[in-house]
Amino acid sequence: MSHAFIDSFIEYLIVERSAPGNTITAYQNDLKHFSAWLQQQNRDIHTLEPGDLAAFSSACKDRGMKSTSISRRLSTIRQFYRFLLEEGCVQKDPTRDMSRPKRGRYLPAVLSTEEVDRLLDAPDVTTPLGIRDKAMIELLYATGLRVSELVGIEVHMVNLSVGYLLCRGKGGKERLVPIGESALRWVGDYLSAVRPMLAKPSSHTLFCSKRGAAMTRQNFWYMIKRYAAAAGIMKSISPHVLRHSFATHLLAGGADLRSVQMMLGHSDISTTQIYTHVNASRLKEIHERFHPRG
Repeated sequence: MSHAFIDSFIEYLIVERSAPGNTITAYQNDLKHFSAWLQQQNRDIHTLEPGDLAAFSSACKDRGMKSTSISRRLSTIRQFYRFLLEEGCVQKDPTRDMSRPKRGRYLPAVLSTEEVDRLLDAPDVTTPLGIRDKAMIELLYATGLRVSELVGIEVHMVNLSVGYLLCRGKGGKERLVPIGESALRWVGDYLSAVRPMLAKPSSHTLFCSKRGAAMTRQNFWYMIKRYAAAAGIMKSISPHVLRHSFATHLLAGGADLRSVQMMLGHSDISTTQIYTHVNASRLKEIHERFHPRG
């Protein structure tokens, strides 16, 4: 199995999922063992069949692994294949029909509206790079894009006059996403005053680094962490936290679930429904805090 696939998956977990260090280490270890087993069986990720997963599970059991460890390893492989499928690296997912161990529901971290305001105010907009950074953060919060989608936007994909952008998401799927007034203004300022200073003549990318190349996911990840620290935000923050905050704040404001699903680019509405649980958990916290018998 190509190490490039594993490296891309690990980068995705770090940058887009903000996975903690111990989780990253566990995933790397699981995939290292899986890769070694594939090599022994003269198989690769493209030729794996569902039956091979049962054989891999049996091989782990023969080595004395506990059932909980085997389940975790299979869960890692499932998430790895889901990533590869969405990125267009494989044509089929052999883990699709694999039985899944029951897990607790994960509630994503979100910022309060006050924390979002502080983050948006952090860039120094008296400088060209500060304007670029402000435009990127405004656009990310206004649209709920994935960071990979944000850095992949090309100039022609943004229509400031109608207030929409064309987003190219996972698997090459495209969707139209509305842009709010504040983000429109800052993206417009960046396009007129800053991008001409940064972009190389042949570049079509909307957001450019100070060297004129396209911004990367990691560039933006480091940038947003720096601004969060400057804004005094103590929560662990990543670009994906702004995506979570976008969806949570929309639903809290009365947006319907189907519209939020379309803006996020979720193929399955059950993925979007996690944000209704986030809202419910916040309501419970408020009730317990303020109700006399909470």
